[in-house]
Amino acid sequence: MNKKIGFIGCGNMAKAMITSIIKAGLVSPKDIFASDAYQPGLDDAKTRLGINTTMDNKEVVKTCDVIFLAVKPNMYDSVMKELAPLGDGKIFVSIAPGKTLDYLENGLGKNTKILRTMPNTPAMVGAGVTAICPNKNITQEDQEVLETVIGTFGTVERIEEKLFDTVVAVSGSSPAYVFMFIEAMADAAVLQGMARDKAYRFAAQAVLGSAKMVLETKRHPGDLKDMVCSPGGTTIEGVAVLEEKGMRFAVIQAMNAVHDKSGKM
Repeated sequence: MNKKIGFIGCGNMAKAMITSIIKAGLVSPKDIFASDAYQPGLDDAKTRLGINTTMDNKEVVKTCDVIFLAVKPNMYDSVMKELAPLGDGKIFVSIAPGKTLDYLENGLGKNTKILRTMPNTPAMVGAGVTAICPNKNITQEDQEVLETVIGTFGTVERIEEKLFDTVVAVSGSSPAYVFMFIEAMADAAVLQGMARDKAYRFAAQAVLGSAKMVLETKRHPGDLKDMVCSPGGTTIEGVAVLEEKGMRFAVIQAMNAVHDKSGKM
């Protein structure tokens, strides 16, 4: 790909994206540029990934064709004010929850090419899912380029912008819930005598395999659950306890809380 890709912000998510892009062979490290106010983070990225680093945001925008805004949401106002005069012909990609296309256009300019996205941390292992929504200035050619880049992080889904707060809840934040679930299962296994490292492997692989069954069989999750629940068996005993303790309702409440918080950011 004959494009230079830039990152404003070089934290964990940015490094995960950069790693996926490089692993896919899409862009050479010499064509990736990142800026950040934290020099040790830049030094780490330069050493581990071989990319170009700087503390000057403007240098990244001047050099690159596609620029990911990978800073915290509360930094968007100041960053956009700094970069807007340099945005002509550039493509900006937002990864922040709650930042609408209208908000981004007001900050970067109405004629600026902007793609709103919501990735998640499994992008670190090329197994993420990223929602995308382009503004009216993004051409079909632009979108194909962007989907190719973002596709290195995992799957890409074009979503109506009104559903982005839901995306934050169902995929952006949900890895944290899954990690808590894996940790809890592993803790129980350790309590029952299993070594900690094995407990994590058993729990994590069970989650990975179950998710793969949902995606590949395309069967309803309830049907797949029923396959495991023999009459009078062990699994239905566990399911009964989870139902009694309100597992489903707790998950729904958590997602609603994330959805509402995202809409206020």
